Amino acid sequence: MTRLPAHVDIREVGPRDGFQNEPETIATADKIDLINRLARTGLRRIEVASFVRPEVIPQLSDGVEVLHGVDVPDDVSLMVLVPNSKGLDNALKVRETFSEVAIFVSASETHNKKNVNRTIAESMADNDVIAKRIVAEDLRCAAVIATSYGCPFEGKVPMNRVLDIAEQFAAAGATEVGFGDTTGMANPAYVGEFFAAAIERLPGVEVTAHFHNTRGQGLANAYAALQAGCTSFESSFGELGGCPVPVGSTGNIASEDLISMFHEMGVSTGVSLPAIIDAARAAQAVLGRKLTSHSIVAGPIDWAPTPGAPACH
Repeated sequence: MTRLPAHVDIREVGPRDGFQNEPETIATADKIDLINRLARTGLRRIEVASFVRPEVIPQLSDGVEVLHGVDVPDDVSLMVLVPNSKGLDNALKVRETFSEVAIFVSASETHNKKNVNRTIAESMADNDVIAKRIVAEDLRCAAVIATSYGCPFEGKVPMNRVLDIAEQFAAAGATEVGFGDTTGMANPAYVGEFFAAAIERLPGVEVTAHFHNTRGQGLANAYAALQAGCTSFESSFGELGGCPVPVGSTGNIASEDLISMFHEMGVSTGVSLPAIIDAARAAQAVLGRKLTSHSIVAGPIDWAPTPGAPACH
């Protein structure tokens, strides 16, 4: 039996990856309140804003206001995402509000073209420049590769193509590379093989798993990555998120469901499960609709039976 790690790190991406996929814009004050709640759950990494053109993702057009408005503990690291050099220029105007920057590309030519209107080569040429600028600013550079396990337009994405891109990111200065299951096409068997190869190919680089639950395999994929040696994960409270490019691409795995699974297996996250469930329920109230997280409904597992409760089978 594979020996599991004692601890994993989780980055909460709901305030960026989740909020950007909502059909309506969430009020800035509500965003700030939810981020402040998340920052007091024990999470140490939160992605909070994206410096894309407001007309492209209006849901995140208040990123500067959010960054200036949040009040998080000193040991919580905030991340912003930039799509290109212009986005980094805008982000650096509020350099003091964050400590990490994410850059990205799709491993599928078709998805990358539909997402950012560039070829992979064009995106990577810009990313090479951006990464070096991020490092020069003494900021942590994290790279994300979308459609790492499959593309809804092209089908299977070759593993070597994904890992070649990851090595290019690392050479440019990225100390972390995340592999995104952007439209929920991964399966546990492939994930185990993929992360074993990624960890071998990227020594000294933090290898991060980012799964969506579009087809209900998100937690199974996270477990497969864990067994392969991955100890860094991204997730979204309330199972918020998705991908705006293909129709039907629903949210990321719920942070509270992922944390619940890890804790039940004896793997520490440093996050209070009741506190992050409360934060997800607060998001549900703000959005005015039921979210798809299981833990919002069921709550944490309580191993002590309630006296007098009827037996269930």
